[in-house]
Amino acid sequence: MDAFTAGILQRIKSTEADLDQARRSGDDFLAEVEQAELEDLQRLATEHGVHVGAAGRVA
Repeated sequence: MDAFTAGILQRIKSTEADLDQARRSGDDFLAEVEQAELEDLQRLATEHGVHVGAAGRVA
């Protein structure tokens, strides 16, 4: 696995954890911010041919 792939997968995993925490704490604004970040990371991964199913929710 190259550095880009490892980095993007780690960022997705971290953002998913942050999103879950924001939702658990009831912080709707932060949850929206984290959701947008997650979608951006997933889009970036897809554009570069990185399969993100192993990192979390999206395949």
